[in-house]
Amino acid sequence: MQSIQSLLEVCNHASKEANKSIKDLVGKRKAYKFVYMGADGTRTRLIDDRAEKAIFEVLKSYGNCRILSEEYGEYIPDKKPEITFVIDPLDGTYNAAHGIPFYSTSIAVGNADLSSIYFGYVKNLCTGDIYHAYKGKGAYLNGKPINTSNRKLLKNFSVSLYGYHNNVEDTLELSRKVRRVRILGSVALELCYVACGKLDAFVDIRNSLRLIDVAAGKLILEETNGKVTNGKGTELYLQDSVVNRLSLIASNGHAHRDILNFVGRKDESK
Repeated sequence: MQSIQSLLEVCNHASKEANKSIKDLVGKRKAYKFVYMGADGTRTRLIDDRAEKAIFEVLKSYGNCRILSEEYGEYIPDKKPEITFVIDPLDGTYNAAHGIPFYSTSIAVGNADLSSIYFGYVKNLCTGDIYHAYKGKGAYLNGKPINTSNRKLLKNFSVSLYGYHNNVEDTLELSRKVRRVRILGSVALELCYVACGKLDAFVDIRNSLRLIDVAAGKLILEETNGKVTNGKGTELYLQDSVVNRLSLIASNGHAHRDILNFVGRKDESK
């Protein structure tokens, strides 16, 4: 497998180019212009397209790599790929397009068939903060080790909670049991916030998350001994696809079962 340093270098380069490519669009109305339907079945905005193209230019030069991305779908090189990059070039599209300073680039790296994901990288494009993890080596924020919070009681938890529209009733009871609820708009960053103790849990039971949204953040959180499951409390299986949808519950490892008791009854994740 590739070294931590080499993966950090390519991810830093990719995220830097993505940020440069969208600089003139951030906070501008034209950034949210619909350009085409992405491979994942959602609308691709101009700002998404710019970020993805910039990252592709960097990653394609990294040897024989396969790329899974929100907009393009699957890129396969001429030769048999050695690794797979799973990328969300701009996680938090709405925030970026409307000038809300909370959006990121998310990159996960695994073997060619994604039977193992061993590197996760998330960069906050607004602050420059970089979260990364290498399987079995811990998780880091700007090169320093991070850990989840040690809060154990649900009543003291700060939770990022997605369950609006069709899932209001499933999340209402949980929202009454925790200290505070936040919805920040960049899933990858919010998972990293749980990993470093800024949040105590992340809950999304909309059954709308995809591999690209969570692959990097999941590894980063798990490397801090945080807990990640589907809505039924079983292992979260990330399928090798940008289309398949899932729900996710992530926590500092404490009160995870309590959260499941409130919101885990109707999850459809496999």
